[in-house]
Amino acid sequence: MNEKEPLLGLTPDQLREVAATCGLPRFAAGQIARWLYQKRVTSIDSMTDISVAGRERLKERYCVGRTAPLAEARSKDGTVKYLFEGVGGHDVEAVYIPDHDRATLCVSSQAGCKMACAFCMTGRQGWHGQLTTSQIINQVLSIPESETLTNIVFMGMGEPMDNIDAVMGAIEILTAKWGMAWSPKRITVSSVGVLPALKRLLDETHVHIAISLHLPDTTKRAEMMPAERAWPINKVIDLLRDYDFAHQRRLSFEYIMWKGVNDSPRQAMALSRMLRGVDCRINLIRFHSIPDSPLMPASMADMEAFRDRLNDLGIIATIRASRGEDIMAACGMLAGKKQEKSSKE
Repeated sequence: MNEKEPLLGLTPDQLREVAATCGLPRFAAGQIARWLYQKRVTSIDSMTDISVAGRERLKERYCVGRTAPLAEARSKDGTVKYLFEGVGGHDVEAVYIPDHDRATLCVSSQAGCKMACAFCMTGRQGWHGQLTTSQIINQVLSIPESETLTNIVFMGMGEPMDNIDAVMGAIEILTAKWGMAWSPKRITVSSVGVLPALKRLLDETHVHIAISLHLPDTTKRAEMMPAERAWPINKVIDLLRDYDFAHQRRLSFEYIMWKGVNDSPRQAMALSRMLRGVDCRINLIRFHSIPDSPLMPASMADMEAFRDRLNDLGIIATIRASRGEDIMAACGMLAGKKQEKSSKE
């Protein structure tokens, strides 16, 4: 028996096709969209302004598509890491991060990742498949804290620009009036710099952009981030110069700091030269150690000196607060642990 198709993740145009196949009037598409994205129902039976017969026809082929987390890990600082069913037996993570009046959810876009960054636990797991728009939106709607969320960041497992169609579909649902009607300013999408897809994101949305830079030395960056060879960071920065980041959206560069690798005053100077004239900020990130890696976190003193050096050079730099270290906070560690356990059973 074939599995039922999820309604979650569909647009009104797609829902009109669903309505037609189920013998429902065209306006039923709008009703279904409201039930899915505004009223957030978990079953077709809850769509009470659709006739009973219509709901039965819908249920023959479709389901809402909401699935609860498989597991969770809660930190003493309030951070919660949720594990969701992914692709091909490889699960994915979403991380809820409360911070005073903000409540951010970090969502995944792929099961695993093709980018193979040397410092990333997800990259070590390889790539196992694309998440659908339905699976991405399910992460947003199916955590207990869903109603309190103020921000979404596409910074979880996977490279969002390597799954651009599904990510764009999720952004449309999050921001459209028929969907969840969020401001694009509540959404940030991270990328290592996959140029064609990044340009599409810039042209078709107004979400904030975060570029994973990490190393101003492009030779060293290519060693640790193979994507540098396909999409050189200097070309990524050249593209970004063509867009306005002073008004509609914000541009940030992510910079994980490793002891003795990228934490010197010389590298702060190189970073400032690389970003000269770009309206941006830099987020300095403490490295969360991962198993069997020679990389070590930079000291807080060195991070503070690096931040102050960048600020003196005219670039806004801040140190991102480290969250959830007691629950395997590094991206991919909870999913990796579960996969490792399954392989031993």
